[in-house]
Amino acid sequence: MMEADKSRARTGGGEGLNVAAIMEKWGLYMFLGLLLAVAAATSPAFLAPENIVNVLTIAAPLGMVVIGQVFVILVRGLDLSVASLMATVAVMATAFKATDDSMIPAIFAAALVMSALVGLVNGWLVARRGVSPFLATLATMIILQGARFAYTGGAPISTLPPGMSWLASGRVMGIPVNLIALLLLALVAGVLLHKSRLGRQIYMVGTNPQAARLNGLSPDRITILCYVICSVCAGIGGLFLLGYVGTVSNWVGQGYELDSIVAAVMGGVALSGGRGTVVGALTGVVVLVVISNLVLLLGFPIELQEVIKGIIIVGAAAFYRTRLM
Repeated sequence: MMEADKSRARTGGGEGLNVAAIMEKWGLYMFLGLLLAVAAATSPAFLAPENIVNVLTIAAPLGMVVIGQVFVILVRGLDLSVASLMATVAVMATAFKATDDSMIPAIFAAALVMSALVGLVNGWLVARRGVSPFLATLATMIILQGARFAYTGGAPISTLPPGMSWLASGRVMGIPVNLIALLLLALVAGVLLHKSRLGRQIYMVGTNPQAARLNGLSPDRITILCYVICSVCAGIGGLFLLGYVGTVSNWVGQGYELDSIVAAVMGGVALSGGRGTVVGALTGVVVLVVISNLVLLLGFPIELQEVIKGIIIVGAAAFYRTRLM
């Protein structure tokens, strides 16, 4: 009887619109619309075309990292090494000491290979050795950081092909190049997750690994693959972010590990695995970037961004918990 009462409460007694279902499906988009309206009303500069393009340019590298983070969260994991990997990829790109654009393909190839190896190690530790995703990727983050500092000695480097800057901040018909790259990556990830057999397997493993194993799947292999995809996305994001900032420091991408998790969770990707979409996660990215941009335009202390992120994390966790009750 009590279960029936709970069911009726969730569905509004069977009458009218199911408010909870509407909020679950459209709540984030409604919040984004409200946020954009508030931003436009409080800061006219927000709607300036140059500012909009700047927001999208800044959002693209984070979006690339978030796409990868979606894959590991879907299989009940997370990756704290993505920001350190971005910085390491950036340092590696400068190690080519290239001043000619003909070296850009080699830089990308090397970055992708190294990123895939990092993802392979993370996935192996989590899936094969039973290390918690938090500890495994934290250890990788520290190792990469140590190797990076050992190579650079802590000094910034700025030897890059000029084409890297165009990839990160150039425009095609007014559209940022890195935004085009993000959309292509999102399209590939979306098709992979929602239109392919592998995508269905990823969701099955995230929902119930035991059931997936009984259906002839290998949760370990799928989990490792998801970590490889996550690291590759982070590596790509690191190269595009490198071209945007122009100078390599040992802290390129700092904070992206938490921002990517916050954006994904806020976008409806369940930390318990098996639920979430790329579109929702990227909407979470837009929310975070708009908030950061608005804080700067209004002249508020930069530290306020961290306070807002903390509130968003708590709110998203509370909302997610409420949906399960």
